[in-house]
Amino acid sequence: MSSSSALRTITPHTPRTRRGVELLLLAFAIAIVLLAYADVGLAVDNTLPPDLLTLGIGFGVVALALHLLVRWQAAYADPILLPVATLLNGLGLVMIHRLDLAQGHHIGQGAAVRQLLWTGISVLVAGVLLVVVRDHRRLGQYTFTFALAGLVLLLLPLTPILGRNINGSRIWIGLGPLSFQPSELSKICVIIFFSGYLVQKRDALSLVGRRILGFPLPRARDLGPIIIAWLASLAVLVFESDLGTSLLFFGLFVALLYVATERRSWIVIGMGLFLAGCYAAYLLFAHFQVRVDLWINPFNPHLSDQLALGLMGMGSGGMLGTGLGQGHPELTYFANSDFIIPSFGEELGLVGLIAIIVLFAIVVERGLRAGIAARDGFGKLLATGLGFSMALQVFVVVGGVTRVIPLTGLTTPFMSAGGSSLIANWIIIVLLLRISDQARRPTVDEPGASAVGSADTQVVKSR
Repeated sequence: MSSSSALRTITPHTPRTRRGVELLLLAFAIAIVLLAYADVGLAVDNTLPPDLLTLGIGFGVVALALHLLVRWQAAYADPILLPVATLLNGLGLVMIHRLDLAQGHHIGQGAAVRQLLWTGISVLVAGVLLVVVRDHRRLGQYTFTFALAGLVLLLLPLTPILGRNINGSRIWIGLGPLSFQPSELSKICVIIFFSGYLVQKRDALSLVGRRILGFPLPRARDLGPIIIAWLASLAVLVFESDLGTSLLFFGLFVALLYVATERRSWIVIGMGLFLAGCYAAYLLFAHFQVRVDLWINPFNPHLSDQLALGLMGMGSGGMLGTGLGQGHPELTYFANSDFIIPSFGEELGLVGLIAIIVLFAIVVERGLRAGIAARDGFGKLLATGLGFSMALQVFVVVGGVTRVIPLTGLTTPFMSAGGSSLIANWIIIVLLLRISDQARRPTVDEPGASAVGSADTQVVKSR
């Protein structure tokens, strides 16, 4: 072989930012939202909404502003996350507005205008966070600070002055007419804590102790973290009557523990502990028994008919739905928050509901993709935890309203009425954008040097 044939050249290749793709998808998402809004106006009032253009410009300006900020601050971020989140947020606004019309409230009177205001606040918070957090790895330096913040936020509803008991669950804090659900932000703090802690301790947690029936179990001394997480989730279930948050927090910890250690025994132990805790709670607490009885007998006339109304509404929607504005989802209690999924199921049918679930699946998939591509262990676990939190929350919500599991009271990300959930989920999107930007960004941004240090940004050719 001649020396010339053995020569290799490395051609520097900078990956495309794909911000143009993001802008195109964003325009498509806004067009779908405006089409749905116009459809509601035609169905209810037989005319196009007079504020269609104003709403479209306002919603488009908010989305475009965040797009430009991403283009400036995180040029290599995932181009799919922002358009999908915008579409989900916009569809939620349309359904909330549609339910306002059914209750006799026009724009400016009902929950839709508050949700639109919360959307602007959420995007503003997301933009500020994108500018402040230039590198997600800095969050890992405050692992136990986030643990303390998450604990404080979780316990705030138990304080006698701020705490509010709404619909049997003490998960709210209030100041005058304003209310907020701090567990939504606590969830993010806890994910950051779990990610930082498991990066430091995963080697010890991966060690195998005894084998029982050929199944490897962790050492007894390493069971402390999962026991603490189990007790914390039970405390949330007992004192705040919040099954959804309890399931979400404990499920997140077990999932991240498995990702960090690759030990299936942690999943078995975690599921066993959670089922044992739920069984004990069922025996000891009346409010949990009511939820289980409603799950088993949703059509019992002596119990709440909320779940039954939701099921009948989705049943009346059939495969293709009644059409936006042509059903009666307002007959179900809390149709714009806890039961917004049945509202969509009635008017968009099974096909529309599956499309919405696919949108959530895309967000989860892009989050897990960012975790796989991340160059650091903390980023991998953080992106995985954020993506899995979205998946688990959607499963718990959809599973509750379709009677797969008992109702939990969790809100549908981006779609349910409420500011705390909306802010928390936009923060999740921004953190995933930041992690994906770090993963896709060339290690050296100087011209001609972007191929150094990253196999993903090098193209090797034979001369």
